[in-house]
Amino acid sequence: MSDSGRSSIVRKCSSSRLIRQFAETNITCNGEEYLDGGETAKLENRFVFECAWEVVNKVGGIYTVLRTKAPISTDELGGQYYMMGPYVEERVRLEVEVLEPETANLKYTLDQMYDWGFRVVYGRWLIDGYPKVLLFDIGSAAWKLDKWKHEERVRLEEEVLEPETANLKYTLDQMYDWGFRVVYGRWLIDGYPKVLLFDIGSAAWKLDKWKHELWETCKIGVPFLDREANDCIIFGFLVAIFLKSFLDSSENFQPNVAAHFHEWQSGIGLIMCRIWKLNIATLFTTHATLLGRHLCASGADLYNNLETFDMDREAGRLQIYHRYCLERAAVNMAHVFTTVSEITGLEAEYLLKRKPDILTPNGLNVVKFAALHEFQNLHAQNKEKIHDFIRGHFYGHMNFDLDRTLYLFTAGRYEFFNKGGDLFIDALAKLNYMLKTTEDKRVKGVTVIAFIIYPASANSFNVDSLRGQAVCKQLRETIAKVKDSIASRMFDSCLRGRIPDMEELLLPAERVQLKRCILSSKRDTLPPICTHNMVDDANDQVLSAFRRCHLFNDEKDRVKVIFHPEFLSSVSPLIGLDYEDFVRGCHLGVFPSYYEPWGYTPAECTVMGIPSVTTNLSGFGSFIEKQVPDHDNYGMYIVDRKSRSPDESIQQLSSILYSYCTLSRRQRVIIRNRAERVSELLDWKTLGGLYREARRMALKNVYPDFEVRMSERVAKMPRPLSATSTPAHSDEESDVESDTTAQEEHENLAWNEVSA
Repeated sequence: MSDSGRSSIVRKCSSSRLIRQFAETNITCNGEEYLDGGETAKLENRFVFECAWEVVNKVGGIYTVLRTKAPISTDELGGQYYMMGPYVEERVRLEVEVLEPETANLKYTLDQMYDWGFRVVYGRWLIDGYPKVLLFDIGSAAWKLDKWKHEERVRLEEEVLEPETANLKYTLDQMYDWGFRVVYGRWLIDGYPKVLLFDIGSAAWKLDKWKHELWETCKIGVPFLDREANDCIIFGFLVAIFLKSFLDSSENFQPNVAAHFHEWQSGIGLIMCRIWKLNIATLFTTHATLLGRHLCASGADLYNNLETFDMDREAGRLQIYHRYCLERAAVNMAHVFTTVSEITGLEAEYLLKRKPDILTPNGLNVVKFAALHEFQNLHAQNKEKIHDFIRGHFYGHMNFDLDRTLYLFTAGRYEFFNKGGDLFIDALAKLNYMLKTTEDKRVKGVTVIAFIIYPASANSFNVDSLRGQAVCKQLRETIAKVKDSIASRMFDSCLRGRIPDMEELLLPAERVQLKRCILSSKRDTLPPICTHNMVDDANDQVLSAFRRCHLFNDEKDRVKVIFHPEFLSSVSPLIGLDYEDFVRGCHLGVFPSYYEPWGYTPAECTVMGIPSVTTNLSGFGSFIEKQVPDHDNYGMYIVDRKSRSPDESIQQLSSILYSYCTLSRRQRVIIRNRAERVSELLDWKTLGGLYREARRMALKNVYPDFEVRMSERVAKMPRPLSATSTPAHSDEESDVESDTTAQEEHENLAWNEVSA
């Protein structure tokens, strides 16, 4: 890591020995020198267009990838960087500042789209980095075209910007003339990126023609009833038309354009760019293969049968053959193909018939705290809020000590087997048996409460859950009033020079109030295992697994379970915490996924200093297993699901959970400190260099005579952190090293003391 990279880290004590070992690796490529706000890209006439279905359109994890990567991309490329996505009006109102094109190229392209009847919104995404975005409108109907042409952009209630360049202005004008609606603005996220949003509804009348062209050129047919695939065809053609118009706007010079497409939904744009032979460097990133995800969801043993699958037959059986063909065509036509992990690269090699040219792992924007204890304080504060929920949820059955209670959780999309929900619940049942039967003094009095957070169909809140929170609130308010009265009487009595008797302090009426509250807090039924009333309770996979494993929150159980079938929110009447705050309040995240191309949830735990469990079949797990050989010591536990049977994996996971239960409070604090330090490994400032290298490879492929003034050193995956390193440091860095080394030595001594 460069000196400038170190200076950007606020909390010096986070630069532990592990990070110093990582500092010598090439992945950073001294990246700070390239973060010039796009000045170098301007001199080289280099443009980057990044296209994805989840630009300003949250569907899954790719939204997080794009949102968190935007600041590093805008720092490097400035106004030469554009993001392209579908136009979803309700999201644009919240997250986009609409702009006018700044360049003639962009104006020409947008005008062309508009002239063709297609709506593209250009602006900035209001996130870190403030990146430019081009959003293609999907939801509007074709018959509204005339109304859209005369509609004022101020209706979006955003700042309207003019195109900054002649190219952009020319392109936008062209789109307008062709009748295509394109909205230009900024995404209201960190980085403030510019966006071009394409109104898909404005081009619906072209769908049949474009489907015919796709069939004639690629022999790929898309069913009429697959609305998402049809929308993707319109979106892809709009993107390709826009890029073609952008190139046409430059009569006197040829811009060096790189277009980066994410996932099959945007891949049609890449396919048409290649079919039309546009002079554009294309990149395609798959975050998960279509066929792999569907095969795993159907119960297939994917990784042991990759070589034997008949891909065409399986795609047809799963009724995704046309989508599979689109994905495979985009992968094989791209100049540079990337995946987010080695495990996804292995899938792509067999299922899509191409090995990735480079891996581009997903990163996060890591915010360091100025003092080490700050994130520990956040853990304590949020844990207390979880305590409040637990008191209400388990009222009448609070036979356990909250100071000896550990909070475990898993979260994600409701893909029960892909996300490892079955493995987690089976391991909890085994852990429950182990804690009930062991004589180990280290786990005496320890209770585990496991939260499962999968959004699912529910009718309403469970009445018993709401009643528990109301009972606790009433008891707390009553006690607060009685406490104030007792304090006043005690003060008056002491002021008169005598110590009051208990009978004087607690009046009969107050005693009756307290007895009423105590009686109301009793109940005969067990605490609910689900916070909501499910639509299909009998067939729900999580609840069925609870019943099969006899996890009913009985008083004798040492493992309690709570299924929360909706996203967490601070305005919820139950837990009342946003997801990030909830994670900070827990002790351990458990994500034993079978199919997980990357896995943001354990990565987010690491960044927040929360230990986590993942598997070697997840992209994040295999990345950590390779880069951090002693990962267990840093609070990152990895279950082997690649070479072990399901029963063996359950046994391994339950052993990991039991071992964590044996840790003392002091040991858990040390583990959290160590986990938080590893977060620098996942920072976009570190991993963003791999995207830069992928673009360099694509540009060299298309423009062999073009000297790309980027890193002369190739960005590579880092060496394992156990490798010997002898970095040269400044005096300031030496002070940091001595501080962190002393801190780690102190932690190791403390660990040995409490383990003895």
